[in-house]
Amino acid sequence: MKVLMVNTSGRTGGAAIAARRLTATLQNHGVYAKMLVANSEDSANMSVVALPHKWLHKWHFLAERLFLYVMQGFKRKGLFDIDPALSGTDITRLKVFKEADIIHLHWVNQGFLSLGDIRRILVSGKPVVWTMHDMWPFAGVCHYVHDCERYQSGCGLCPRLTYGFSKDLSHRVWKKKQRLWNMAGKLAFVACSKWLADTALGSTLLGNQRVENIVNPIDCKLYSPRDKAEARQKLGLPQDKTLILFCAYNVALPIKGLAYLQRALELLVARDGEWRDKIGVLLVGKSSEAVGSGFCVETRALGFVDDEQQKAQIYNAADLFVIPSLQDNLPNTIVEAKASGLPVVGTRVGGIPRMIDHKIDGYIVEPQNAESLAEGIEWVIGEADLKEISAQSRRNAVAQYSETAVAQKYIRLYEELLNDKMKQ
Repeated sequence: MKVLMVNTSGRTGGAAIAARRLTATLQNHGVYAKMLVANSEDSANMSVVALPHKWLHKWHFLAERLFLYVMQGFKRKGLFDIDPALSGTDITRLKVFKEADIIHLHWVNQGFLSLGDIRRILVSGKPVVWTMHDMWPFAGVCHYVHDCERYQSGCGLCPRLTYGFSKDLSHRVWKKKQRLWNMAGKLAFVACSKWLADTALGSTLLGNQRVENIVNPIDCKLYSPRDKAEARQKLGLPQDKTLILFCAYNVALPIKGLAYLQRALELLVARDGEWRDKIGVLLVGKSSEAVGSGFCVETRALGFVDDEQQKAQIYNAADLFVIPSLQDNLPNTIVEAKASGLPVVGTRVGGIPRMIDHKIDGYIVEPQNAESLAEGIEWVIGEADLKEISAQSRRNAVAQYSETAVAQKYIRLYEELLNDKMKQ
């Protein structure tokens, strides 16, 4: 069995990390798997194949963004929150595509695959699995619908568009997707979280499609509890503080909720001045240096980190992981933190509540609520048995996200689709 993973990036972003880990997981379980990406940031990895002409993807990317920039009234705000999939590359002509038995799509936006390219994949006769890392497959042009429900009835009047009307770009893209999904044969969608699976099945576009729920795998040997004092020493971090970890691809994005963490810590310090000296914050991700000065407690900005060994070390240096997202699916960071033995304080949005066992291995807080976030942090650090909930967090991660369990589920899905193809 030959599986081709298709993702815009080879290393950058949550979808790339998940796709790369799944590729390695399948290989470890006897499956021939490769990744096809638009631009490879990991040329030494023989399992990753990039498009033959890098400049071509850059052209498609720039052309699509320019179209959106003009259409949005020459405004940059929200330029990367939507994707019309108007421009892309026909990958069905590539040798790596022709050799594959299964095509496994992941995050394919921003000039990698157009809807026309996706159509060519669907009519190629090869079974297709599509792991959804956001809501784009069952919405018009947006990756997250937030509080908008218009995707249920065909989009239009899109709040993400500067000039939304009944048959605007979001509606036209939604209708194209409807025609594509209805004509698709051997196509199975996979949601990384139960929340996303339920939302997809409740949508008009995917309500009649096959939707599975399979979580992202984690290397529980790499991400595992180790000596905290040694990890801090290697990273040059204080040994006498309780360290709170906040990480994201770009920590400054409003959807990640950093402002609520800043405000929550201000509330804790205002109630008890001792908090200022006993806790610290670790920031990991793009823009971390720029926003680090906005905290009322000692903060260390570690920048963007994509090296897995270094990431594992950072998790081991922390005591608590906080994720105050305004909307999210199944964040890899929660899985990594729990596998490393960290309790998690996360918001009640998207798939996050199903990843945290409230007051067992972490704490669930209300979104966009600094007071609730402060209560969660205070409970974990000040009231709970930190050693016990850390151990429980690790146990739950191993049970839910182990590579073997995830690989077996995907292999069964692949075999079922291949068997259905042979019967036709």
